[in-house]
Parts: sequence; structure tokens; C-alpha cells
Amino acid sequence: MSPSKIYDNTSHKLISQLGLNQDVILRHNASVPILYEDALKEKKTAVSSSGALIAYSGDKTGRSPKDKRIVDEETSRDEIWWGPVNRKVSEQTWKISKARASDYLRTREKVFIVDAFAGWDPKYRLKIRVVCARAYHALFMRNMLIKPTEEELENFGEPDFTIYNAGEFPANIYTEGMTSSTSVEINFKEMEMVILGTEYAGEMKKGIFTVMFYLMPVNHNILTLHSSANQGIEEEDVSLFFGLSGTGKTTLSADPHRLLIGDDEHCWSNEGVFNIEGGCYAKCLNLSGEKEPEIFDAIKFGSVLENIIYDSETRIVDYNDASITENTRCAYPIEYIPSAKIPCYADKHPKNIILLTCDASGVLPPVSKLTNAQVMYHFISGYTSKMAGTEDGITEPEATFSACFGQPFLALHPMKYAQMLSDKISHHQANAYLLNTGWTGSSVSKGGKRCPLKYTRAILDSIHDGSLAKAEYETFPVFGLQIPKNVKNVPKEILNPARNWVDGEAKFMKEVNQLAFKFSENFVKYSSESTKEVIAAGPKF
Repeated sequence: MSPSKIYDNTSHKLISQLGLNQDVILRHNASVPILYEDALKEKKTAVSSSGALIAYSGDKTGRSPKDKRIVDEETSRDEIWWGPVNRKVSEQTWKISKARASDYLRTREKVFIVDAFAGWDPKYRLKIRVVCARAYHALFMRNMLIKPTEEELENFGEPDFTIYNAGEFPANIYTEGMTSSTSVEINFKEMEMVILGTEYAGEMKKGIFTVMFYLMPVNHNILTLHSSANQGIEEEDVSLFFGLSGTGKTTLSADPHRLLIGDDEHCWSNEGVFNIEGGCYAKCLNLSGEKEPEIFDAIKFGSVLENIIYDSETRIVDYNDASITENTRCAYPIEYIPSAKIPCYADKHPKNIILLTCDASGVLPPVSKLTNAQVMYHFISGYTSKMAGTEDGITEPEATFSACFGQPFLALHPMKYAQMLSDKISHHQANAYLLNTGWTGSSVSKGGKRCPLKYTRAILDSIHDGSLAKAEYETFPVFGLQIPKNVKNVPKEILNPARNWVDGEAKFMKEVNQLAFKFSENFVKYSSESTKEVIAAGPKF
């Protein structure tokens, strides 16, 4: 049976289920060319010179974490980590938001539906349905989720989870618990998500991530991780890269000498590691074919470029122009990366755990080897400098602590994920490192320079070939980190920040202690549930 017949047979049922206008044009699992044709009729869309679809997300060019809400209901209430990350919303408010989204979608002449999977391991994957009013959103999720085969589509059945994206329409600000016209609401009892008041496509991607952060540990005792992952071609060794947006997960995991499992979201099961997504969502600011050839070449027909500037005649993109936002992005299928491992699953457990931070203060070393206790301390801390544009309102690098390097997406208490990670590292005897992809020589505000990508890649090469684990180390003051004295193809003077600091040792130690104080102050809220060993792994004044 052809795909078109499959879709025709289900269209009437879907129109009835969703309460859509009987005259609606329903694009159910539409092809990429059809989505292009529809998208080009939308506001401010175009085709780039490389063939990618250019789209704009409106006023919101980043996530809106303060508008993320989870429905307070009896099936998940006792598990959810309530607070500033997961704000409660009543079932009554949910009903109003759901009705508001449904009413908006009912007014559309054209509605798009994407059926796909989250999770490459067939034993644990979720069937996801996306219902939206913009072709750009449909193509985005077609890229970011895992595309079913024709046979899987024919037998797709009812979804496990459904997203209703009515982002062009605002939330009702007079509804109880609503603080703005934007709302991203997740209901675990109904297994649904509603988006109002933001057209930023990343809300859908990260909404599914939160769902996996809840369902995998609770239902399957599987660890969900904000990480990229790759695997050696010959050794078949797996590396996990933890880090927030802007720290280099996508860039560093796209290594032509290794197979890419995924760039952002993974699960670590008892069998190995599997990617949650079917695509990559790469930052494009200052992108070039010389620095990141695999990502650069993936921006072609089928990819979605968000919020970028281009020449109106040639349609050539200016990746250095951040006049709309610094959070310029491209969503592309993972198979656009030549080194992608398809299916995106490894039946090997990680050999190297790499915690990425982008330190705007310039204090932390480019690389440090961590003990198991230090891994736990820095994983729970999740320190980085939040990069401009990744969230609404962030315009300059801002020091932040994000538990598990993914606090905005966590559904459970951070200690749940931290303990699961600790157990897996111990059981599989993985090596662990802290990599600073941020500034060196001084802070960003005082003229420091970002650590060159070529040196970070050289450090990674030494991790993967095993030489860094055997290197000679010295101790970094206050933090107690172990710094290698030599790394192949990396200048010795940048390995220890104290020797590379432009203002002298006294001012350097002042900056070290200031950062250490921030670590200690942040960790107070976790100390009551941490072991003595983990607490002792923090800075010592």
C-alpha cells in the first residue's frame, strides 16, 4: 500500500478525532517537497542558496523556561520535581489551554500532522504525534523525530504522546497560574502537550525531552541524559558529552573519525546507549565549512534554518550576522551527517564521560581528569556560562548552574539522575573528564579568548586514544582538579590557566575563589541528599 493511501484512509478519522473543520486541508505525514511548497506560503520564509528552508519563529527566538508548566494530577504528582523548573498548573487551566489550542487549530484552512518516534531502541521508543498549523514546524519535527518506515506508518495506530502546537495564538493571561501570553504545558495523565504564544520550534523538541526525562526512569529505570554521543569506528568505544546549549555538544560529537550516535538527547539503558532523536539541532552562529564541515554540509534541501540573515538576491546565508538572535539554528536529519551511526544505537556502554562547560570567567582548565566523586559534584552542579540567545532575554554570556547539565528539562529531582549516573560509571568503570570550551587567559569581559576549537579537538583525540588517561597530572588549586602537564598538539601554556592569565597570579586566584564560592553556594541545596564523598569533591577555600 502506498503512503498516500495510508494517509487517505486515516484522514477522516483524524479530522473527527481532532474536531477539525471537514473542509480542512490535512497534511498527514507530508513529504519534504510538499512541506516546502506550503512553508513558502508562510510569512518570511525562503529557500537558501544551499537548498535549506529558511523560517522565522517570530518574537520568541529561544525557549521560554519560565512558561513551562506541568499539570498537577494524581498519576505523576508525587514524582515531579516541583519548583521553578516545573511549575504547577491545575487540570482546569489545562482544559482551558487545550480548548484554546484546539479552537485555534479548528480555524485553520490547513493543518499538519507528523507521526514519528522518540527513541531508537524499539523496546523503549514512544509513538509521537505532532499537530500544528505551520509547515515549518512540521518539517522541523519531521527532522528531529525518528521517521517510521512505510510499514511502521501503516501500523502506527494511536500515539503514545501528542503535541498540539498552536504557538501563533496566545495563552489566556487571565487564567489561573498564567503569568504571560506564552505557555508550554505537559499533561502526563493525558500524555499530551499544548503550546501557546510561542512559535519557537525548539519548544516541541525540548518538550519531548522532558517527557523522556520522566517516563524512562519511572517506567523503565533507564537514565535520560542531556548529552551527545559518538562511537569509535575501530575500537567501538562510546563517549558521552554532557553540556548545555552553546558548550559544544553538537560540534564536538560530529567527528569525522568517529560515528555519531546523536548530538543532544540520549538514554543509557542496561543494554547500551540510544539516541532519542532522529535529527540534529545545531547552532549556526559563526558557522563555516572550514571549522565545522559536517554541520555546514548538512544544511541543504530538507534542512530548516531558523532566524538567520541572508542576501535577498543570492539567498546566501550570513552565518556571522546575529542581528535577529545569536541563537541561529539548523535542524537536519541525522543521516545528513556522513559519519552518523544508523540506527542511532550502541550496544556498548560508555568508556569516556565528558562534562562540557563554557566558562566565561576563564578560570577552569581546558581539561581536567575527574574522580567519580568529582563527576557527581560537577554533574549535580552543571556549571556553565549560558550563551546568548539560547533562552528568551539572554543577550550576553551569563554564569549559571544547571543541575545534570539539563535542569530546564528535568522532570524528577536531580539527585535521581545523579545517583543513576554514579552507579553506571562505577559499574562500567568509565573514565571522566571536565572540558572547558570557554575562555582562556582572562574572562570574556576582560578580553580573554575562547579556547580554539582545534585544541579542544586535540584534547578529545587524546581522550579517545587513551593517552590522556595515562598522562602526568598536577593539581589545580582550590578545585582540586587534575590537570595534564602535556597533551599532544596542545600548547602547554594553555593547559594550566594560572600560567596563561594576563593579570598575574594574585588576580587569577581572586577569580578562582570567586568562582569556587559560586559553586559552594549553589551546592548547598543539594548537600542534604549528597554523600560526604561528593560534598568533599567540591572546592576547598
